[in-house]
Amino acid sequence: MSHSSTTYKYTWRLPLLIWQAAFFVVPLIFLVVMSFWLVKNYRMQPDFVLKNWDKMFSRGYFWDAYWLTLGRATLAAIIVSLIAFPASFALAFKVSDTTRRWAIFFLIIPFFTSYLVRVYAWQVILAEQGVINALLDTVGIGSVTMLNSGFGAMIGYLTLTLPLVVILQTFSLAAVDRNLIEAAWNLGCGRARTILSVIVPSAKIGLILGAVFCFILSFGDFVAPYYLGGSKPPTLSILIIDTTKSGQQWPRAAVVAVCMIVTLFTVAFAAIALAYGRPKK
Repeated sequence: MSHSSTTYKYTWRLPLLIWQAAFFVVPLIFLVVMSFWLVKNYRMQPDFVLKNWDKMFSRGYFWDAYWLTLGRATLAAIIVSLIAFPASFALAFKVSDTTRRWAIFFLIIPFFTSYLVRVYAWQVILAEQGVINALLDTVGIGSVTMLNSGFGAMIGYLTLTLPLVVILQTFSLAAVDRNLIEAAWNLGCGRARTILSVIVPSAKIGLILGAVFCFILSFGDFVAPYYLGGSKPPTLSILIIDTTKSGQQWPRAAVVAVCMIVTLFTVAFAAIALAYGRPKK
């Protein structure tokens, strides 16, 4: 490759590198540095001490929030992936290309509206005197607590991530080689075995990426656990807000944020390795 072509290639990459440096790398470095600062008289002072890290890691409420957030995000990824798969399978194998394109278009439409507006709509539906409980009362079941609970937060996670996961799974399943499916049928594989032994392994990249996207969005979400989950017990995103309100402790909030970022990077890289890793022979 000539020197001019190499220069041309990196020239076009330069804007992306500048953008990433300005809006991701630099803020991330500042966040890490700020976690070592101190707050005195409600004012941050640059320093390099481990007091904030020791303070947060030695508190039970931090670990309670961490495991709660991790557990809810993992559960959301599992539930959303399982719910999305039948719909994605139908769109990939059971409908025409035109129908699939229209379905994907309608799946994109929810992203045209504010996520916060959709969550407020769920408040009306899940409330004690909401739509669902009104229907349950008519059949004699009575009211069921759904709002301000883990169930309500999970509904918010599904609202945020389900359309995206269906789209990612559909694209991945639609790209599966039909010859492999026909070969499995010719060898006597039933429907369930064909799905588990041929289709799922062939589409594992899209399936894993859909699950990890759901995990990432749910792990960092503030709206669903606050407005539908009741904010108690707090998740890590809510803990950040509570920490900043408590004596302007931005450095301690930075510790929580850094822990969240490290967790997300770990999960993302593990998922990528699982999705793109070569199968063992």
